[in-house]
Amino acid sequence: MSKRVTLAEVAARAGVSPITVSRALRRPDTVQAETRARIDVAVAALGYVPDPAARALATGRADVIGVLIPSATNAVFTDVLSGIYDCLAESRFDVQYGITRYEPATEEKLLGVFLRQRPAGLIIAGIDQTEAARRLLDRANCPVVQIMETGPDPVDMMVGFSHHDAAAAATRHLIDRGYRRPGFLGARMDPRTQRRFAGFRAEAEAHGVFDPDRLETTDLPSSVGCGAELLRALLARHPETDAVFCNNDDLALGALFEAMRMKIPVPEQLGICGFNDLEMMRAAEPPLTSVRTNRFEMGTRAAEMIRARLEGRATGPALVDLGAQVQERRSTQGPS
Repeated sequence: MSKRVTLAEVAARAGVSPITVSRALRRPDTVQAETRARIDVAVAALGYVPDPAARALATGRADVIGVLIPSATNAVFTDVLSGIYDCLAESRFDVQYGITRYEPATEEKLLGVFLRQRPAGLIIAGIDQTEAARRLLDRANCPVVQIMETGPDPVDMMVGFSHHDAAAAATRHLIDRGYRRPGFLGARMDPRTQRRFAGFRAEAEAHGVFDPDRLETTDLPSSVGCGAELLRALLARHPETDAVFCNNDDLALGALFEAMRMKIPVPEQLGICGFNDLEMMRAAEPPLTSVRTNRFEMGTRAAEMIRARLEGRATGPALVDLGAQVQERRSTQGPS
């Protein structure tokens, strides 16, 4: 087995000191371009790979920003990751992400793994950490940004929006368009979904159109097929339902497909509104109304807040509310 190439060997080949090599790798803007070029050639020729563990021991933290999200296949979170990677692309920081699968115990475990590696910073989705996870975050010796939501008690910094208020705005939109018997479709029913339902309920009650039985929910994961099943079940019990607010876009698309199968005209007989405003909402026929959440910007802002803190720059406010916007399309133009 070949031995690991050392920093000193790279320095000797480039004709500089080990300190200069270290500086060029960590902060290339502080080293002259000609010297950086020689070091880059030496690194490539020797196949040198920096040792993050050694870096962490020497400085107290690794040049890694840890990211914890519930899912890597959900487009909502891939947009967030894209924003994080874009912000850090020209920096010295690498990204390491973990998938919690919406399971609090997995989140706790991954937090422990990440913190043992002494990350430069942590980005974590949501505000509903367990007491054990919260203790870990409170003791983390690095900047922490909670994303995808806003709340009254940030661990450190926070960037997101109010799920309650966004759902209330979507419900208000349905009522303003003339729908008077709205229903709610929800899957997984995690805390974020519960807050969306609370926003729907509050707005519907305020306008006197809430029916506690005009709800169809499941603890199963969300999918297009699930949306179809939920709408079919809701209409079997309450055929008078004239609109549905779906807690995400998968369910909304499934509801549209089921309405087509049942020959229910959208929006004339049934209005449909989703949440997150993924690309498929615009491509559907009719195009589906949805709540736009600023996911890419959430990722970039969170990463920039950590970079600013680590680089000694002003981070701005600790809590950033990016809001959410109802993107009105033909699926909610109003009943005939």
